[in-house]
Amino acid sequence: MSTTPIRPAASPVTHVVLGAGPVARSIVTALAARGVPSAVVTRSGTAVAGAVSRQADIGDAEALAAAVAGADVVFQCAQPPYHRWPQEFPQLQDRVLDAAAASGALLVAAENLYAYAPPTGPITEDLPLTATTRKGAVRAAMWRQLADAHRTGRVRTVAARASDFFGPGVTASAVGDRVFGPIAAGRSVQVVGDPDRLHTYTYVVDFGEAMVRLSETPATWGQAWHVPNAPTVTTRGFVERAAAVAGTSVRLKSVKPWQLRLIGTFVPTLREIDELRYEFEEDWVASHERYAAVLGDHATDLDDALAATVDAQRRPAGSAAA
Repeated sequence: MSTTPIRPAASPVTHVVLGAGPVARSIVTALAARGVPSAVVTRSGTAVAGAVSRQADIGDAEALAAAVAGADVVFQCAQPPYHRWPQEFPQLQDRVLDAAAASGALLVAAENLYAYAPPTGPITEDLPLTATTRKGAVRAAMWRQLADAHRTGRVRTVAARASDFFGPGVTASAVGDRVFGPIAAGRSVQVVGDPDRLHTYTYVVDFGEAMVRLSETPATWGQAWHVPNAPTVTTRGFVERAAAVAGTSVRLKSVKPWQLRLIGTFVPTLREIDELRYEFEEDWVASHERYAAVLGDHATDLDDALAATVDAQRRPAGSAAA
């Protein structure tokens, strides 16, 4: 059944964001800073400060096409439940591509690093997409579809790839509220893998800014780019620096593989992390040199990003930053 979308305002909005999660909200903020109005499309018509709300089920091709009609740029940040990626994500992207094609819009896709196999050095965009995990294979196939759509002239596309991200509003992440909640409260923190291995973490504000910069730069289109990140530290170093800015002291615990599998029996999202555990058991360092050479290195200082995240974690739910 179609969900009738909210009609655009009299003044056309040419930048449409699919989804209302932390990445989508960061895009809205980056656009607003440029004076560019945007619309956010969700099934429930979620209100996002600084954007027009449009209600449409992205799973409904007709409703989605109506919601993005007239757009010059579509930012794709919507995704199915984490444990349903293989079954639902490719079909979701099919519908988004069709809608962008009908509108003649540039499609800017939010991606991650799952498609890469375990690296032997820094992760760069020229590495083959040879991951053998279920979600890694899905990500690789979805990027190839985007690249083919651009190459054949069906839709202009560009992708921004981030590592595990954190920041205000980020909950379901390796360093989401399950990590920052305990840090803010001074409780013990549980992490997956070896905490003394290097691991790149992406600040969600930098992710959103990167997606907007890519949308503004035709020379980047048709390609995938790693977004800027602060210099990589170990997971232990990341947690300790977050605790320092929070003014707390925390104890770090590494979740054992058997514990992760046991908890995953009851929590589908955590069950899905098991196949990606290798990312946290060896060094996982994303390079954004190629991006910085074209669009500049705008990575936020790590301590500043951690402070903003802790501050957001401590604010009452629903409150806004001053």
